[in-house]
Amino acid sequence: MPKTVFITGCSSGFGRASVIRFLGGGWNVVATMRDPAKWDGGQIGDRLMILPLDVPKAESIDAAFSAAIERFGKIDAVVNNAGKGLFSVFEVTPQETVQDVFETNFFGPLKVMRAAIPRMRLSGGGTVVNIASGSAIVAEPLMATYSASKAALDSFTEALTGELADQAIRLKIVIPGFVPGTNFLERTRAAAEAIPVPKAYEDYVNARLASYTSASPVAFATDEEVAEVIFSAAGDARDQLRWLVGPDMAEASHLWWETSEAEYAAWRRSHFGIARRPFRS
Repeated sequence: MPKTVFITGCSSGFGRASVIRFLGGGWNVVATMRDPAKWDGGQIGDRLMILPLDVPKAESIDAAFSAAIERFGKIDAVVNNAGKGLFSVFEVTPQETVQDVFETNFFGPLKVMRAAIPRMRLSGGGTVVNIASGSAIVAEPLMATYSASKAALDSFTEALTGELADQAIRLKIVIPGFVPGTNFLERTRAAAEAIPVPKAYEDYVNARLASYTSASPVAFATDEEVAEVIFSAAGDARDQLRWLVGPDMAEASHLWWETSEAEYAAWRRSHFGIARRPFRS
């Protein structure tokens, strides 16, 4: 029998690319998204089931899992991909906006895992792949809320590996760097347009926005390359927890994990164009 994967956030980007990759690998795929009418990845067939799911809503998650298991019998892997970006000045970011990002990026995956874990245990085990971000490793200025939500998911997943180790349920964290080929940046910018930029921050905000479209000496991954790593992680039986994607993540992780705090801080100031103003005495 083919294995079955349950993926959230499949209307675009990593989610859509992952659906195509798993189908190509012979899996049954449960592709979920808030609006199934937005699926444009083709390949409709017996091994693909498209379902509505809104990750902040537990009842939506339970309904999708029940329908998936009724169709395919069990779930062998879950990919928590649904996410929401935010580029904004924290000082003026409404608290409800902060909570909304955490609801999608952190609490949503937790709700999916609450639904998946007991079902996987009953069927003999499985794998949960959580999609974090390079921003979880190297927190980006003007993306503090997004970075924190993904860092929380990263830390939570690592802790949960110990709880589930003897239940044949493996956890993986896929950490992509910047992927310009997706529409994530456009959606992130659109979400930030409703939040005004205070004058004191204008120069830095404009410089950071320009950096996203300027030429980079470091190559970036594509959504297909991210999907390939997700596919590999879902089928991996080893204890490897974190899976980095993209040359920029190789650079960032080296500076974070393998150098001194002083070296990392100097790289971060240069990388993000951070100019320190002396304190007034």
